[in-house]
Amino acid sequence: MAGFSNVLVANRGEIAIRIFRTLRELGLKSVAVYSDADRGALHVRVADQAVPLGGELAAESYLSVDKLIGAARTSGAEAIHPGYGFLAENAGFARAVEQAGLIWIGPPPEAIELMGHKTAARTRMRDAGVPIIPGTTDPVASAAEIVALGEEIGYPLIVKAAAGGGGKGMKIVRGPEEAERAFESASREGQSYFADSAVYVERYLEDPRHVEVQVLADAHGNVIHLGERDCTIQRRHQKLVEETPSPAVGEELRGRIGRIAVDAARAVGYRSAGTIEGLLALDGSYYFMEMNTRIQVEHTVTEEVTGLDLVREQISIAAGEPLSVRQEDVVLRGHAIECRINAEDVSKGFLPTPGRITRYREPAGPGVRVDSGVVEGSEIPPLYDPMIAKLIVRDVDREHARRRMLRALEEFEIGGVKTLLGFHRALFEHPCFVEGATCHGVVESEQLAARAEELTVEHRSSTDGPGRLVERVTPVEVDGRRFEVTVLASEPPWLELARSRRERAGASGHGGSGAVVSPMQGTVLSVAVAEGDAVDAGTVLCVVEAMKMENEIAAHRAGVVTELSVAEGQPVQNGQVICVLVGDE
Repeated sequence: MAGFSNVLVANRGEIAIRIFRTLRELGLKSVAVYSDADRGALHVRVADQAVPLGGELAAESYLSVDKLIGAARTSGAEAIHPGYGFLAENAGFARAVEQAGLIWIGPPPEAIELMGHKTAARTRMRDAGVPIIPGTTDPVASAAEIVALGEEIGYPLIVKAAAGGGGKGMKIVRGPEEAERAFESASREGQSYFADSAVYVERYLEDPRHVEVQVLADAHGNVIHLGERDCTIQRRHQKLVEETPSPAVGEELRGRIGRIAVDAARAVGYRSAGTIEGLLALDGSYYFMEMNTRIQVEHTVTEEVTGLDLVREQISIAAGEPLSVRQEDVVLRGHAIECRINAEDVSKGFLPTPGRITRYREPAGPGVRVDSGVVEGSEIPPLYDPMIAKLIVRDVDREHARRRMLRALEEFEIGGVKTLLGFHRALFEHPCFVEGATCHGVVESEQLAARAEELTVEHRSSTDGPGRLVERVTPVEVDGRRFEVTVLASEPPWLELARSRRERAGASGHGGSGAVVSPMQGTVLSVAVAEGDAVDAGTVLCVVEAMKMENEIAAHRAGVVTELSVAEGQPVQNGQVICVLVGDE
């Protein structure tokens, strides 16, 4: 490849491995980076060489620009690919790479900066004739402004972090009484995830489809689109299932939204792979929502129906080469679907479930692809995104692809941590998905959660067996008799601490039911109560960030707050007592 032969991938897990594979096919060398928590991770072993970054938290490792540039120099890499996460959409990182004399495999920093700031992007799109959702093009400074906009254009509204993306910093406002909390929460998430607390407001479209368009643009003026992806099935604005083509998009609409996407990319002088994200309203109107200036997790389904390697296109563009295809050469063949297999517990509201994978067997067969970054024995750390793998299938049409996905999900075996395998099986057999509907409200429904849990238990019984997680089975001989001894995973010490505190609460007359414990490991973003406060059931006590998700911990009963043991910025463990509520239930 002209200009470089050794590429550092500034990411981890399945993302890094996916890029390593294309680099190897191109005859290029790959460099992995890793934190202390990822010392034994699979991506470290797959790369041609690996450089330690030190630290465990992302801020100490994968988000450290200086360490990443240093790793490139140490390894002799001439180019950096950011993957699709961490610093992939960070204009400062892109500039630092270029200023260090390295090749940046991504879009121009100016395009990242413009499209990363949502209000500026909305203004540019409006000026370019690209349809945008009604709302503000400037940040709002207070909840009062949100209320005023609601009175002008009506409710519901959605408050979004101006520098946001990936579903972070987005809060729905259905009435004026919700404006204050939404404003504060979106601002806080914006500051936490993007170092920018500015927010803007749009009209919230009820039950739209999330339809995005993949674009490619080179340095020779060529811009094309590769059809649309339907990413409507989400929870907390995080995508769960992606497919192409969209069940709701025909040839005429595909051409129209494709032209909108190309116009949007041209309007910002785009180069590389990118995605124009939009909302398709019930009346057929299509609105620009934002642009993701990177390759995305769901790029796989586009690859399956077009036959193109999008990472290869990215690398070729960075090397100054023109696109390998013209718009008229793009043909969509068949139907592809991707499921995100995350370490999450559907029965507990999709809470992350970090831990060790004790059994792992991927599905195979015709039309099945798995992009993963784990093997049996891998650890899913609580510090990063809980994704284990992406399961992708392709077949001649949607119904055949749906059935193939169900077969692949049944074959997929993951032991040791709870996953979304059961959830996806429940969803893919649900009438709403069979019909190609939006499945609005189904993802979070108790009915689907119950079915998912039933399938999860059934699946676990065939992998882990009953009881606690099995680490290993060891033959032992005692007094001439041979036994098989099963070594079980021990309980972490904080469980004993949580248990003792709950028992102490009961012994002191507080009642064990008054203890409020953290359902996940994470970091406290904010504390909404103080010692001695009287609260009602449902009152938010604190907000905990866990594996890139913000979770509100609420009171399960009325009472007075005592023994408050958390503070803003403090780490918490799964099962740790946050406070004890005393008083009449």
